[in-house]
Parts: sequence; structure tokens; C-alpha cells
Amino acid sequence: MNLFWLVRMRRWAQNPPSWRRVVLVVAVIVFCLALAALELVFGWPDWLTVTPIGRGGRF
Repeated sequence: MNLFWLVRMRRWAQNPPSWRRVVLVVAVIVFCLALAALELVFGWPDWLTVTPIGRGGRF
């Protein structure tokens, strides 16, 4: 951890973000975790898999 992050944490502690911003960040994190869980449970669909075409494609 460098000095920049310590200064940033100090500034954030003195002027905390609004509740709306905290809720927004938590909602984005929950959405990302739910998307990752869905992908883990159901797998990645074949129609979203890229098939390499052209030079250098060894598949």
C-alpha cells in the first residue's frame, strides 16, 4: 500500500459518500455476483463462444 491510498482513505473517512452512492456500489457488486453465480450453475452458452476464423486459428 502506498501513500496515495492512505491519503485517499483519509479523505474518504473525512467526507464519506452519500447513501445513494453506497447503495449503487452494493447493487453493482450484487449484480456481478449473481451473474457469476448464474454462469457457474448453468455454464457458458455455446452461442456466446467465439469460433476463431482466419490466420493463426489452430482450433
